[in-house]
Amino acid sequence: MAWLRRNALTFLAALIALLVVAPLAWMVSVSFMTPGAAAQFPPPLWPEEPTLENYTTLFGTYGIGRYFLNSVLVSILATFLALLFTVPAGYAFAKLRFSGRDAMFQALVAALVVPGQIGMLPLFLELKAMGLVNSYAGALVPWLAGIFGIFLVRQFCLSIPTEMLEAARVDGAGETMILRRIVLPTLRPILVTLALFVFLGSWNDFMWPLIILADQDLYTLPVALAALAREHVQDNELMMAGSVVTVLPVLLLFLVLQRQYLEGLLAGSVKG
Repeated sequence: MAWLRRNALTFLAALIALLVVAPLAWMVSVSFMTPGAAAQFPPPLWPEEPTLENYTTLFGTYGIGRYFLNSVLVSILATFLALLFTVPAGYAFAKLRFSGRDAMFQALVAALVVPGQIGMLPLFLELKAMGLVNSYAGALVPWLAGIFGIFLVRQFCLSIPTEMLEAARVDGAGETMILRRIVLPTLRPILVTLALFVFLGSWNDFMWPLIILADQDLYTLPVALAALAREHVQDNELMMAGSVVTVLPVLLLFLVLQRQYLEGLLAGSVKG
């Protein structure tokens, strides 16, 4: 019976993997089809005459490369700024003593249940008053200090022995040196996890860039593809090629860093 259960679980896992991978594989297949080929019934599973026409049209005619670089720029800056602000905040909530620390952290955790869309209008009005609308500075603001990132770093920092930090303070090390020399090397798994989390989130973000960026030259890839889809709603092959350009880089990045990503998530699950 044990082998039957094991084989049944293997078959179920393979079936689930097939259901997940099949749409992605068909998306890639359609992107190499000639215009109109995917509209046949039943739709073909692979192109009869593979072509790069859809990709050359995207990059040559519609300048999708510019929007791709815009997304790369925004995602890299969002990741860097998120780590710059989130890591010290998480460390402070875990290891530093200051008035109202626990109450402030509880309020931040409670804010996790509030949908982000609720805060978009007041944030937009604030940025408009500051003159940051239609700029990458405004697009990056929501990523500066994400509550989930602070929570993740704080949970991991709780596992760092307080005695080690106290010994460093006795030896004359300041908090900045402690953070740089002791905490950051220890946080390496969680930093990879948080960086990947922010990069993927900012890369795939559609709603906020759509709201804050009015100049078409500043569009990120998801916003640019949505605008292009309104003009080519029936051109399935072209849209699938655009989807591949959007999905493939982050998918490869996740596959390369998935081990560190999972290690960071598990390491950050300590109780606080």
